[in-house]
Amino acid sequence: MPTQPQETRPPAGSRIAERLAGAHFQDAWCIHTAQTGEPALAYFLAAVARTPRWIEWCMQARNRVGQLVGLKNLGTLSQIDPQRPASAYQPGERVGVFTVLENSAGEALIGDSDKHLNVVLSVHRAPVAGRQDQVAITITTVVHVHNLLGHLYMLPVAPMHRRIAPAVLAALGQAQPAAA
Repeated sequence: MPTQPQETRPPAGSRIAERLAGAHFQDAWCIHTAQTGEPALAYFLAAVARTPRWIEWCMQARNRVGQLVGLKNLGTLSQIDPQRPASAYQPGERVGVFTVLENSAGEALIGDSDKHLNVVLSVHRAPVAGRQDQVAITITTVVHVHNLLGHLYMLPVAPMHRRIAPAVLAALGQAQPAAA
């Protein structure tokens, strides 16, 4: 059982798989964690509630530098309401730095879009074969770039994302998901 995030492929049949065509950037990370019956978004909320401090600093630096070139301030990953259940989030509502696009028990799609790029993140929950007490949580990120500034933005972001995504997901090896 991978108790640390492992790089993987987007889950077959997932809603995010429909968005892979033409992507400038994509990655997927999976971890096995305790099965609690909570919806997919609850696992994301549990992970970002324990975002490592260095990631929050990176987000704050991104926001300061980004504003100099016209990017919006996204805030930080951990800016969530810890009392709000995952099932209460509806499409169009903010959850941390993202907007909810879809929210079902098995997969939540969250993202952010502007004139430079479109980012969609999937939180996918699936059973682990032979382990009723475990669930596989896969976080897949897909980025479609719209212009030169988007390409320039992704130059430092892509390698940082490959460190940030598994670091956030690793929290699920130590935390239980937030209540649905």
